[in-house]
Amino acid sequence: MAFKPQPLNPYLSARHYFGSEQRRHRELAGLSLVQLADILNSSKSALARIETAELMPPPDIPDRLDAAFGTDAHFHGLYELAKKEIHPDQYRRYMDFESKAEVIEQYEPQALPGLLQTEAYARENLRCQRDLTEEQVEQRVMARMARQERQRSDAPPFRWAIIDEAALRRRMGSPAAMREQLASLLAQVNTPDSSIQVMPFSAGFHSFMGGSLTLLTLPDGAQVAYEEGIKAGHLYEGPGAVKKWRRQYEVLRANALSLPESALMIRTVMEGYSSCDTPPS
Repeated sequence: MAFKPQPLNPYLSARHYFGSEQRRHRELAGLSLVQLADILNSSKSALARIETAELMPPPDIPDRLDAAFGTDAHFHGLYELAKKEIHPDQYRRYMDFESKAEVIEQYEPQALPGLLQTEAYARENLRCQRDLTEEQVEQRVMARMARQERQRSDAPPFRWAIIDEAALRRRMGSPAAMREQLASLLAQVNTPDSSIQVMPFSAGFHSFMGGSLTLLTLPDGAQVAYEEGIKAGHLYEGPGAVKKWRRQYEVLRANALSLPESALMIRTVMEGYSSCDTPPS
């Protein structure tokens, strides 16, 4: 049976527009899906699903499409818009701020921050959201990995993360995946672009135990705060509200382990994991 392409509506979303533009440029070039898949070193089925907006384009596809069609940064720009649509509406404004921030300061109580997660850790973390299908999980994993691309650019933001000891000791995925995650974390404890502290159990109770906090410093010096609980998050843009959150964050930072002490704890927890299937004792 001959392949019959589905009709497209490019104006439903940026992802639909990306798919329709891929098809339009492919047809202008006289290429079949199989031929384009060979050029991009991708699969026909994946490209077909991208064209019908069933699949979020993987992060490497936009640049390959631009190279194949000679479209400068056309597909790259569409991808930058499309990847933001994966996130809930109330989160999108925060995402815009995060993509511009020169300094990102975070605290996470129960899991590692998304900007520090490996792909395997992110996948297991997202699977905890029972209302997500496996396909939605994979789309959000891609989006989370895409958020980290800026960290590998020529002008990365400076990141300071305070992580609760619980997030280090709570296994997410296999022992090997957890060891890989902690090794990645250890490499970022004290670099020119990142600092990581651990909030130990021995510090006792503190004001952020019920949720996470992110402080963003923008290029113009303005600051915003994003506080998130189990079911909802709130973005604070007023200077007074942000100042309140910053004071609490500074108290938290002062009570966390030093960078060398944090590295030692991360390394100790990491060494408790092995490649076998038995959870560490």
